Amino acid sequence: MKRLTPQAVTAFLLLLAAVLAALLLWRGRPAPLGGEALDEPKPLPALTLVNERGQPTTLAASDGRLRLVFYGFVRCPDVCPATLASLKNTYAALRPEQQAKVQVQFITVDPEHDTPGVVRDYLSRFDPAFTGLTGKAAAIDQAAREMFVANVKPLPAQDHSAHTNGGQNASGAANAQTAGASAAQAARLHGDQVSVVDGQGRFVRLYGNASVIDGTLDRDLPGLIRQYTN
Repeated sequence: MKRLTPQAVTAFLLLLAAVLAALLLWRGRPAPLGGEALDEPKPLPALTLVNERGQPTTLAASDGRLRLVFYGFVRCPDVCPATLASLKNTYAALRPEQQAKVQVQFITVDPEHDTPGVVRDYLSRFDPAFTGLTGKAAAIDQAAREMFVANVKPLPAQDHSAHTNGGQNASGAANAQTAGASAAQAARLHGDQVSVVDGQGRFVRLYGNASVIDGTLDRDLPGLIRQYTN
């Protein structure tokens, strides 16, 4: 049997080390982000709104934090509270230094009812750190369009479609009892995705409701913080 030369042994060991290093690097790479990324970051317009403390602000206002934006309404009987509860758990799982870089923001699609005080009280049931926006109906409607969120005024009482999410339509009458709203109010149609806005106030990615509830957003959030905050 032919013996390997020292040079051959050295070359083999270098090759083996390179292969092992490549494997370790590959295993250490984070999983690809879920959700849907916009082709290009979309700067949000400076639409005049009001925050949950009654102070004027805009849709574009940014303080460098990553924003997780969810459109809903206080009298929503099903998807809205389930989504906010999921976001509460997601936010609570972050380390304090990560929480400092994230803002969970609820934007009402029912501004006639959801005044700043109503929004503030509602969000306090989930996490006092959550923020909210309300304002004139025209500004809310435009904000929703800018972020690809459906927002349709309450449907007739006999139409019980509660949300755009196909698997989560609910009986307006039954859910209205739980929510303290009429069937028509419970039948308001709106998008249920969570939108990601970067630290510069640009809309960059969205997560469908299923990706929020199943933990995809929870898994992705540390990577989103690294990628989209200042």
